[in-house]
Amino acid sequence: MNDAKRNQFRVDDEGDRRIDWESTQSLLPQFFDRRPAVVARQLLGCGFARRIEGVWVGGWIVETEAYLSSRDAASHSARGEKPGNASMFGRPSTLYVYPIHAKHCVNLVAESVGRGSAVLIRALQPVWGIDRMIHHRGFDPSETTDGRSLTTGPGRLCQSLVIDRSCDGVDPILDRNWRVFAGPKILRSRVTTTTRIGISQSAELPLRFFVDGNRFVSGLVRQHRRPRRDSL
Repeated sequence: MNDAKRNQFRVDDEGDRRIDWESTQSLLPQFFDRRPAVVARQLLGCGFARRIEGVWVGGWIVETEAYLSSRDAASHSARGEKPGNASMFGRPSTLYVYPIHAKHCVNLVAESVGRGSAVLIRALQPVWGIDRMIHHRGFDPSETTDGRSLTTGPGRLCQSLVIDRSCDGVDPILDRNWRVFAGPKILRSRVTTTTRIGISQSAELPLRFFVDGNRFVSGLVRQHRRPRRDSL
């Protein structure tokens, strides 16, 4: 890919050089062993990445949704622990990956073992492994495509990072091919809270969090207080 095309995706050209992946540690289990709404809010600005064939692919988290262990009919744990959602009841930080409409969604488990709560990662600001993401999404690298088409929305995000059910149950704290780590600090004034997207039950709960004005956030433009053109 020539530089002109690559720069349409490259949000942070210094990203790969700034991260020393071998010394970068994932967040501690205590970070995730809290109420899911707290975890969802504080995951904004954190890095989420995986190593695929020696290349790190990922970006900064800019949109999340919390799913509760009780009084939340939209949560997969509401029907109890089953083989398909067992990872949601696992160790805090565990990946819970489930299929939906031939795509996948990735969550990070919150609270203690057995609770059944998690945080859905809805959008990333793509930073590392942009060329790989383009390939994984099936785009022609010679064509102009907005970077939002890579990691805006959980299905696109998972396709760009090649996340499917084989990733379900992975613990990014223990697995050296994954990282969930502290990144740019997001001021409280930059965080917008709304109801969650695409659910019909418990739809009134304000459990979606996003970086206001970040152009990689999914959903409606009018929910932002500032123009949706910023990046971290």
